[in-house]
Amino acid sequence: MILPKLALDTEILQNTKVGDDVYALTVHGGALVNQAQPGQFIHLQSPSGEVFLRRPFGIADMDESDGRLTMYYRVTGKGTRAMTRLLRGAKVNCLGPLGHGFSLSSKRPLLVGGGMGLAPLLFLAKRFQGKADILMGGRNQAELFWKDIFSPHAHEIFITTDDGSLGRKGFTTELLPELLGRGYDCIYTCGPEIMMRGIAEVAVKNNIPCQVSLEKRMACGLGACLSCVCDTAHKERKKICKDGPVFWAQDVFFAH
Repeated sequence: MILPKLALDTEILQNTKVGDDVYALTVHGGALVNQAQPGQFIHLQSPSGEVFLRRPFGIADMDESDGRLTMYYRVTGKGTRAMTRLLRGAKVNCLGPLGHGFSLSSKRPLLVGGGMGLAPLLFLAKRFQGKADILMGGRNQAELFWKDIFSPHAHEIFITTDDGSLGRKGFTTELLPELLGRGYDCIYTCGPEIMMRGIAEVAVKNNIPCQVSLEKRMACGLGACLSCVCDTAHKERKKICKDGPVFWAQDVFFAH
């Protein structure tokens, strides 16, 4: 069942810098919290009016007990720069929850993320209630502040960095084959597309189902504007905002 979308003026509870140009934004999400599923996203309206279109942000955490909903964002332009100036008590309009999320049927899940792709995987890790292992990658130790955030919700965490400053030196795709003997029955990945394609290839070779969360510029977030259309392996065109952002890897990455 697809639940109705809501556009709400939510109250800022926290807007804290957690890494280099990375912030955690927590709002009182109200009814948005009751509906959200891991992998879905929120379309947020810039409070300053400096940019016209909303911006999509994956839902990283929610707490039904107090209505909190958290998103992480990296400052990449004037819209996200304006967001850093939001103060506690300010209002920001959120449309959501949007899109289709991850399958939650896995009994032995492995989550693989890189960069800001780790944000939506946090919500998924919490939903798996400590059953999921996490493989995370970054350029250096500073980028992987995520380790402490994931730690309470993960069974085990594996880390790669490009420069070797934390965990294994190299990429997630290089470490993944070594981990597959642990009996994972599904891999979930979000991050740079080149990383997700590499993870999906390893998963297919080992006959392990894999879900990927795609990202693309979105104007409406509802599937009307066609700005986020992608080609699929079945030669069909899908809207990432409405048909995704989560897809099975074989449906979007591999030709049939």
